[in-house]
Amino acid sequence: MKLAIVGVTGLVGRKMMEILDEFNFPVDELIPVASSRSAGQSIKFRKRKYTIVEPAQAVSLKPDIAIFSAGGSVSKEWAPKFAEVGCRVIDNSSAWRMDPTKKLVVPEVNAHVLEATDMIIANPNCSTIQMVVALAPLHKKYTMKRIVISTYQSITGTGKDAVDQMEAERKGKKEIPMVYPHPIDRNCLPHCDVFMDNGYTKEEMKLVNETRKILSDDTIGITATAVRIPVTGGHGESINVTFEKNFDVQEIRQILDQSEGIIVYDDPSSNIYPMPLVSAERNEVFVGRIRRDESWPNTLNMWVVADNLRKGAATNAVQIAEYVRKNFM
Repeated sequence: MKLAIVGVTGLVGRKMMEILDEFNFPVDELIPVASSRSAGQSIKFRKRKYTIVEPAQAVSLKPDIAIFSAGGSVSKEWAPKFAEVGCRVIDNSSAWRMDPTKKLVVPEVNAHVLEATDMIIANPNCSTIQMVVALAPLHKKYTMKRIVISTYQSITGTGKDAVDQMEAERKGKKEIPMVYPHPIDRNCLPHCDVFMDNGYTKEEMKLVNETRKILSDDTIGITATAVRIPVTGGHGESINVTFEKNFDVQEIRQILDQSEGIIVYDDPSSNIYPMPLVSAERNEVFVGRIRRDESWPNTLNMWVVADNLRKGAATNAVQIAEYVRKNFM
């Protein structure tokens, strides 16, 4: 098994190596890939040093699987070139997510859509992944009509430069590179990704469009507000969901508790509810504050948290790679 990680020096790329190791994913040869700035440097994986190469050299090595986390422009240019040499690509950027010829996959939810002919597979957006893991089993039972989401997203979703900005602000540094248009420390920015003509950000529209694609249901009404907050442990989501059918709250808890990849963490009387600190370095999606919305029929409120670098990115990609390896290789 020759496995390439494209964008290996980034936050998600490094996390992918950790998770490959944790999952005991069989890797006979790692091909670490980055830009020309990092090419030639060495990186350690399973007690062995590997030399970082540029994408062109990686393609010539013909890896079996390549996991991309290097941005949309890199994926658009290089994913087809890897696929042409018989390499299966799992892409963490937004480049292929809404391409009708590509599958958008969360393994617990829709791995069954994958086929042996899929050479480029899209990894969904971090906030979408944790939401659909929590909602898919409920949709199957009660049928969702409408979802209202407010996200509280870690700065690690933006990358290392955002973490550097926050740390510099906390140290009182004045002249610092600004990743965000405003300070992030002791602040909340209702501004994830860029604004679009409809007044929503790209991040908010990803939640709408990707959720419908993953669940194969364009009839679900979805609206979102995405907010960046000064934490590094994970993303939180306040989710209000209206179903076609009525439900029993205890049955909701049982369904979630029995669903793959979910931990029900919900005992407010003991101050037990999901937080970024709870989800940090975990691969599961945590669900709590489960309660009926008393203002509207057949409507539920819940609070969903996951580590955005793990389940929101690297873990989901490795899980796709594991499914592909076991079923098609």
